[in-house]
Amino acid sequence: MTGVEWRFRAVVVAHAVSAYGTYLNLIALSLFSYEVTGTALGVGVVMAVRLLSGVTAGLAAGALTARFTRRTVMVVTDLAQTLAMVVLALQASDTPLWVLLGAVVVLGAGNTFFNVALRSAVPVMVGQDGRARANGVLVTARSVATVLGFASAAPVIALGGFGVAFAVNAASFAVSAGAVLVLRPRTDDEPCDEPCDEPCDVSGEERADAGSSPARGKRPRLRVAGLAGALLGMIALRGLDALASASHNVALPLAAHAAEPSDPAVFMTRFWSAWAVGTLLAHQVLKRRSHGASWGERAFAVGTCAMSFCFVAAFTGLPAPALMAAAVAAGFADGWTEIVYTSRLQAAPDRQRSRLFGLSATAEQSGFALGTMAAAAALEALPALAVVGAFHGAAVCGALALLLFTAGRGGTGRPGPADGDAHSSAADNRPSAADIHPSTGDNHPSTGENRRSADDNHPSTGQNHPSTGQNHRSADDNHPSTGDNRPPTDENHSPAGEEKGEHAHGTSTGASQLPGS
Repeated sequence: MTGVEWRFRAVVVAHAVSAYGTYLNLIALSLFSYEVTGTALGVGVVMAVRLLSGVTAGLAAGALTARFTRRTVMVVTDLAQTLAMVVLALQASDTPLWVLLGAVVVLGAGNTFFNVALRSAVPVMVGQDGRARANGVLVTARSVATVLGFASAAPVIALGGFGVAFAVNAASFAVSAGAVLVLRPRTDDEPCDEPCDEPCDVSGEERADAGSSPARGKRPRLRVAGLAGALLGMIALRGLDALASASHNVALPLAAHAAEPSDPAVFMTRFWSAWAVGTLLAHQVLKRRSHGASWGERAFAVGTCAMSFCFVAAFTGLPAPALMAAAVAAGFADGWTEIVYTSRLQAAPDRQRSRLFGLSATAEQSGFALGTMAAAAALEALPALAVVGAFHGAAVCGALALLLFTAGRGGTGRPGPADGDAHSSAADNRPSAADIHPSTGDNHPSTGENRRSADDNHPSTGQNHPSTGQNHRSADDNHPSTGDNRPPTDENHSPAGEEKGEHAHGTSTGASQLPGS
């Protein structure tokens, strides 16, 4: 496709407005929680409740999007978050603790439900060929919203107080819900109108994989709970990445105070602005190199390693220009991994995508919550560089483990046949006739005929049948094993035999036409 559909772009703009309100509210809600509870422990409890609600929502997201359309989930969750922020805005001067906790539960669960629905709906909105570019647009919009939200939080709170900040966030959710209602983007695959032997949302590649045994000498794919081992490895690495990211998010304010004690906010704004530039560059590079095909597990693992190294470098006391370069490189690697990871999960069938993204949301938020608590505790006794280095070192170890796993499979690092990104012939995975039926070419005097394999494409079908007086040609003339069991008298095929072989076996019977992703 030459460009992302305009309707999707409009949804992305509305989502960026919502993301701006969310990141502004992260600052406002943290400060407001301290005002309501009066203790740092209270702030931690409020944040933990929000994260826990998001983790729980991730587990239920797949079932919810299976019961309702993704568009319905997006609209309802945005409206619920709008209502929660309106309540906080109206009671900002005197908010009971139970109201605050109820609001953060709605915010945590609503954000997870919305993101799972949106990310799993992208292939339906723009098509499988356009998902990598669409994810790049989403990542870019979110990055800009992150910087603007963080940068504007302080002046908004200073000018209007917490009530205005919450009202801005409520309005941003309302804009997102209104855009989805008005634009009505297609978010779910249509059900099959005609009966079929396989599920409607299973691609040709998956049917080929399900219907054929692994090629001789190749290792069968590991699957757990119906999910490929490589996908589970990517999700686990994503959780480790979130844990590592929590460490630099907690440690960065300390580095800002150490670098610029008079104005740490300026340091933070410069750093995250440079990071956002890097994510934009990642989108520009990937959309020119991927040509519509998603990258695979190895690209994700390499990007995770690069991101970890760049974030660790940012805490080594670099001079300002080098620090900004490290932030740009970290943003590039961050954007790269986000686009590659999301595109890879979106290659799954429609019914499986929501479950994958729900599981991913659970892993990411669990990792971030654990990382936030562990990093905060570690920073009490260790310097920022040691803490960030240790946490990102764990992410690098996970990335190396994923690389070893993919290398052990003998894969290419790009999505395999289950992803819609590669074309393969069923003949590539077809075992030779000699391997399965070594004796099929033997004559059976008791029957007066040569016994043939039940497989219509079996190479041994080209042997002579005395009872019929006809020569049956193999369905696959290029099969390397056909010459091993063929008697010398079969060198010449009669026209009648050739015609019968073509109609009986069909040379393309076992082949799958695999759509490119």
